[in-house]
Amino acid sequence: MRRFQCYIDGKFSDGEACFESIDPASGRAWAEMPEAREADVDRAVKAAHEALYNGPWARTTATQRGKLLYRLADLVAAHAGKLAELETRDTGKIIRETSAQIAYVADYYRYYAGIADKIEGSYLPIDKLDMDVWLRREPIGVIAMVVPWNSQLFLSAVKIGPALAAGCTMVVKASEDGPAPLLELARLVDEAGFPPGVVNVITGFGPSCGAALSRHPKIAHIAFTGGPETARQVVRNSAENLASISLELGGKSPFIVFADADLESAANAQVAGIFAATGQSCVAGSRLIVEEAIKDRFVALLKQKAEKIRIGSPLDVATEVGPLATRRQRDRVEALVASSIEAGARLIAGGASPDRDGFYYPPTILDCDGIASPSLDNEFFGPVLSVLSFKTEEEALTLANDTGYGLAAGVFTQNLTRAHRLMKGIRAGIVWVNTYRAVSPIAPFGGFGLSGQGREGGMAAALDYTKTKTIWLRTSDDPIPDPFVMR
Repeated sequence: MRRFQCYIDGKFSDGEACFESIDPASGRAWAEMPEAREADVDRAVKAAHEALYNGPWARTTATQRGKLLYRLADLVAAHAGKLAELETRDTGKIIRETSAQIAYVADYYRYYAGIADKIEGSYLPIDKLDMDVWLRREPIGVIAMVVPWNSQLFLSAVKIGPALAAGCTMVVKASEDGPAPLLELARLVDEAGFPPGVVNVITGFGPSCGAALSRHPKIAHIAFTGGPETARQVVRNSAENLASISLELGGKSPFIVFADADLESAANAQVAGIFAATGQSCVAGSRLIVEEAIKDRFVALLKQKAEKIRIGSPLDVATEVGPLATRRQRDRVEALVASSIEAGARLIAGGASPDRDGFYYPPTILDCDGIASPSLDNEFFGPVLSVLSFKTEEEALTLANDTGYGLAAGVFTQNLTRAHRLMKGIRAGIVWVNTYRAVSPIAPFGGFGLSGQGREGGMAAALDYTKTKTIWLRTSDDPIPDPFVMR
């Protein structure tokens, strides 16, 4: 089996223990991963702290940081094929998507490379004639980055890129499920020439690695992507170090289709929104809310498309849906579908695991009109679509907002004024109109409610990794007249 190592303080090393990583397409172990525990975490955080305040990184200019990020971007682009194959092998995500996504990840690093020397302070027009006052933006400190297994090179780039641009150092914890691509990315970080300790990459389990990282006293900020339950634990851990937190969590995103929409386009977007990445996407459009007048026709079109989807080896470029990432995830999806059908949901398509090795589950559609189905409230993180219908725009908006989540939403209509009303009314951090799953390094993303706090992407993300320092300079040569009066 292939053997991977942690990357701490510019060196590759084993963890305190090791564990096997499972190939989701076969259900068999394919690689040995380092299991970082508390001592490894402490070593990584201290290396990042030393690099930030005392090492060469402390004397690296913003322009030099940008050049290093450009070099990393070029290396990611050059090794995109290898990284894509590793991500596919370790997570089951299909090769046609990992290849395209990782090639685009390089653009995120290029975007933040360009931002590095554009993070500016300001001069304040203060109300005192004998004072000059400036605001400096300085790195917030050592960042703990906790990244999930799905789209991990993308979800790490939107953290690593802005944090490096801002001048921070970091410890990146890859998920214990499928950490290979992030551990491999560390080799590119090393090759790019970042000083030791600036970027540290580890993996391990929540209680022995994640908890130690999120509560470490030298951590200043925690950037977490994952589920709400783990996020609550991260927030509790942060009480130990009072670190600031950004959370990019899950979703139960509404996908609204009106009768005047281009149904073929909407159906293709819905297929992409829920069945791409085998539904393992935080922005998955898992709740179809379709106008009653076209419900039967639109659902029939989706059923036809779902049943034509090619299920197969994720390394085969012809495959459109691969396996779920873990056995426990496949088992959870099966249980949620079964409980939804028991509650009255009508099975339209899919619903039974194929008889083959690996953690496969087919594209599944459930008609949930008029029932309280578990599929409407729980994030599956799998290829399962729940269908509801509406008669009026007001009813569609009510259904869209009937969730504690608020990450993304899709609206399909040719009525521009209606689209604007819904854009304003939907409580979500992202609203796509007549499209879905579009991303850009320039555009921030993040959620409302249980979908998290803070934003990733765009200039604002880089500023979030800074803190302001106010500098006062008295310009008068006269003695301070009264030391007991605040001026």
